[in-house]
Amino acid sequence: MRRITTWLLGTVSALVLMFSYHTSTSSGAGTSIVAGGATNPLNGGSSGHGGSSGSGGAAGGGATATPTPTPSSGSGSSGSGATPGTSSGGSSSSGLADGTFTGDAVQTQFGPVQVEITVSGGQVTKSVVTQVPWNDRRDQEINSYAVPVLNGEVVQAQSANIDMVSGATYTSDGYIQSLQSAIDQAHA
Repeated sequence: MRRITTWLLGTVSALVLMFSYHTSTSSGAGTSIVAGGATNPLNGGSSGHGGSSGSGGAAGGGATATPTPTPSSGSGSSGSGATPGTSSGGSSSSGLADGTFTGDAVQTQFGPVQVEITVSGGQVTKSVVTQVPWNDRRDQEINSYAVPVLNGEVVQAQSANIDMVSGATYTSDGYIQSLQSAIDQAHA
């Protein structure tokens, strides 16, 4: 009786693991999204496409958010309206000049990652991605969770010294490198 029970549990466990394993059948060609500010689910907004939530939750009901590429100079940036990499105000005691700064696009194994920060009063008040891998459903799942977490950590830490998100190592590494580039521009 024990052998049968052990065999049955082993078989059921193997079936559960086999059917829960996610495989990617699509081969994206290196596409990336451009942040559209508050309407982009990765940057804290809500999306009208699918069921992705702005808080980083996975898409509900089997639907996946479809990013709508928009120019980064659109309504997504708040603040002074400075062009990326330029300052529109003075610097403060923290050494960061006020304005919006776009970091370098960092190429990862799955695609480019680029971060834009907004500095006001010498403090980083907002961090958004302007590019992130969005090739297939797995990229979308990982980045819709990781990017809001990373954005929140930047505002909290006020530096590029933030923790990587487990399961999103490549995105986190590219994010941190691009973020450091944007912070370096804010110091200039």
